[in-house]
Amino acid sequence: MRIDYKLSDKFDLGIFIPVSLLIAIGLTAIFSSTYNHPTMSGNFNRQLIFSIASFIVFFITYSLPTNTFKMISIPTYLFSLLLLVVVLVVGRKTSGARSWLDIGPFGFQPSEFGKIGTILAMSLYLSRKNTDIDSFKDILFSLSIGLLPVLLILLEPDMGTSMVFIGMILILIFWKGISLFGLFVVLSPGGVAISALFGVYYFVGSLVLILVMLLLFRKDIFFSGSIFALNLASGFFAGSLYNALSPHQQKRIQSFIDPNSDPLGAGYNTIQAKVAIGSGGLFGKGFMQGNQTQLQYIPEQWTDFIYCVIGEEFGFIGSIIVLILFLFLFLRILKIAASTKDEFLSLTLIGILSVYIIHYLINIGMVVGILPVIGIPLPFVSYGGSSLLVNMFMLGIIANVYRNRKNYT
Repeated sequence: MRIDYKLSDKFDLGIFIPVSLLIAIGLTAIFSSTYNHPTMSGNFNRQLIFSIASFIVFFITYSLPTNTFKMISIPTYLFSLLLLVVVLVVGRKTSGARSWLDIGPFGFQPSEFGKIGTILAMSLYLSRKNTDIDSFKDILFSLSIGLLPVLLILLEPDMGTSMVFIGMILILIFWKGISLFGLFVVLSPGGVAISALFGVYYFVGSLVLILVMLLLFRKDIFFSGSIFALNLASGFFAGSLYNALSPHQQKRIQSFIDPNSDPLGAGYNTIQAKVAIGSGGLFGKGFMQGNQTQLQYIPEQWTDFIYCVIGEEFGFIGSIIVLILFLFLFLRILKIAASTKDEFLSLTLIGILSVYIIHYLINIGMVVGILPVIGIPLPFVSYGGSSLLVNMFMLGIIANVYRNRKNYT
């Protein structure tokens, strides 16, 4: 009993066990979905090797002095920006986006590393003693730190990863304690931009709403005018951004509105994923017995659509187990972040949690057809070495904070 107490006092099994189970489930699904594939049967072995490497990364990160993460914040952020610039020049193009860098036989996405750098840099700035998140200057500077890598990622272009970064930025600012007006300033340009995509009437209506809100907040006319101009510019920028997307990304957004508009093209994956999950029933068809999975109806389902493999072969029960494991993990991380009195560490943990949650929500949402297909993997489950290594590094930071929580509570 004494040994168990010491273990739980220094090592949080509440985050380690759920993630270990998710990785095991992912390996099982990857094996099933690639076993009969003519060219991808080696993916299971590669993912197994990356899984072992990721646990090594986890324990190394867990063992570091906690103040290491604050020390490496700026260098990590700057290096991640450099990699994002380099990939635009010499990166490998995959699915219409120049987002991969190859080092010998291995490839990785700099945007994955950029998540770590951006979280640490924003957490460092927001945790400064003289930072006032309700001041226009600090809001602007905080957004600049987060949006600079977003702009570089959009140039690849990678809309899915950009959305993860934007969600992470907003959650970090919210956790810092932004006021209602500050939250309005941050969120309103995004709302206007989205409304502009639906047509001119929606765009004008959103601008009228912005004017009403500014009158209700009763700020000075110069400041209110600046906010309105920002919203106006975001609406015009949205159209340009949509036109800058690659044709297949535009089709994915269109097929989200109506998947049957292009059932053999952009809407194909969504329709087939629904069929796979729906045909699984309560207990599933059994390991390696799914028709959609084994007959390769869904392209590359070991990556973004791996959840439909679980739904078809392990049914509703298997799908719910995955969701529960994620929910337990999220609540555990939130508890550690809320109990950590060091603001930098608390913000860092919330930034990591936001990345996990956004990936989780978008991936599950696009598989079941309630969100557009934008190429977002399911953390710890989907095939992908660089993604798994980064996710386990971030989990190591969480475990490290837990290990040293008595020094920061």
